[in-house]
Amino acid sequence: MKSDYIPVFFGGVAYLAWYKANVLTKIEDAFSAGYDPALELATRAKRRQYVDPQDPENILLLWDTDTPRTEHLRRKDQDRIDHILHGDEVGHYYLLLGPKGTGKTTMLFDAMQANHAEGVSVCEAHPDLEVFRLRLGKALNYEYYEDSQTGLFQRRDPREGGPGLDIERALNKLEKVALRYSDKNGKPLVLILNNIHFFKNDTEGQNILLQFQQHAEAWAASGIITVVFSSDDFWPFLSMRKTASRMHVVSVKDLNAKEALHATVKLRMSTGWSMKSEEDFKKAISIVGGRLSYLTKIAKSPDMLEQAQHMLRVEKAWLTSQIGLIPDHDDDVMDEQKWSSCSWLLLREFVKMRQADEERLREQIDAGEMPPEALSDLPLPRLSYYRCRQIMTRTDFLEDLDRANIIAMDIHHDVTPDSELLLHAARQVVEEEGFDQQLDDVRDRVDEIESLHRTRELTFKDVEAGDRIRLSVDKGGALLVEDHKPS
Repeated sequence: MKSDYIPVFFGGVAYLAWYKANVLTKIEDAFSAGYDPALELATRAKRRQYVDPQDPENILLLWDTDTPRTEHLRRKDQDRIDHILHGDEVGHYYLLLGPKGTGKTTMLFDAMQANHAEGVSVCEAHPDLEVFRLRLGKALNYEYYEDSQTGLFQRRDPREGGPGLDIERALNKLEKVALRYSDKNGKPLVLILNNIHFFKNDTEGQNILLQFQQHAEAWAASGIITVVFSSDDFWPFLSMRKTASRMHVVSVKDLNAKEALHATVKLRMSTGWSMKSEEDFKKAISIVGGRLSYLTKIAKSPDMLEQAQHMLRVEKAWLTSQIGLIPDHDDDVMDEQKWSSCSWLLLREFVKMRQADEERLREQIDAGEMPPEALSDLPLPRLSYYRCRQIMTRTDFLEDLDRANIIAMDIHHDVTPDSELLLHAARQVVEEEGFDQQLDDVRDRVDEIESLHRTRELTFKDVEAGDRIRLSVDKGGALLVEDHKPS
């Protein structure tokens, strides 16, 4: 009977060896040129099929004129992104840092499209690590041994260690594939972790970020894998810089006035709408600024200036809904109003800085020292992180404002309004009549509620007319009460 198990034993050994080799082959296929799930989804909206009525079998792939061809708006940073994703830069890993809508993901997909995603894979971050585990498996074409038939001979479930252990298994397999790929092609693989700010800023989220960073450091040193992180928020940079030695940060910012005008004109031409005068372009851009996502919206609209004004109204309504002031608020919302009032202290300072910059620039224009168009190319007001903490009188609100896309922070620890559009919205609120008094009333109300919370009430029972009560505080701070009744 024992000899009957020998074929089963050797069959299991052969299957296990084949399965492990097949896992590496499948991961290597995920980095081959051609189909990539993330790239396919990103570019599908830009293409449509057209069947020639004269020849039904002639299927043409045309660009969709309803979708602006933003891939032709080549930013200055695009060349560097191309070099990174094409495997030309070795020895470092990268963090793309910038506000939402500046074009970070677009640049990554444009670089992938240029080489048909050869040697590149993209994975989107998610707060739930179980979901992220599945997304990483999809990006790497890795099943975490869930498609293995060896479970009949195992006592332990390979997934019982949690998502962190599964992710570590996937990264170890990826390392083996990268060694083989590097020997064959002479360049590293590229793994993109997009929107890492979606990880929770807690112990669990920081641990998973550290796990990837440790691998990124080792892979960069050996030159087999280049990891590219992308984030809208600032906190991942603060977390990663503690242990970073090979990390390079690429700051992605809004376009300046000249670049924004050129980009909007090209976007407008691709939509098929009638062209406007240069003055109309400049007026619309002066409202929304150089944010690529905003420029795309105004370029697609028949009336660009009306669209810009509509976006400003929406931004103002959203801003007041997030940090609106309630002068006579109840104590239940005191913490929310404390955050709102401190936020407006910072935004009011930004507005005052913009007003001072405009006044100084107008004086230079009147004196002939600056051209008139310089007024439309003012940079966003900027304050140091340290100065913002002083203005807000709090140290814990800046991260919440960054997460809410109200402010933006860069690697120099400078703080700006998130966008030109948001600065205009905040300016309209600050310049309303009675705003300063309203802000002072809210802060006074917060102080009153906090004072009431710190106040203790003493109630004396069985006290009659003519009774005397003496209160005194001893050296230890204890309250002494003496009750004296008249004789």
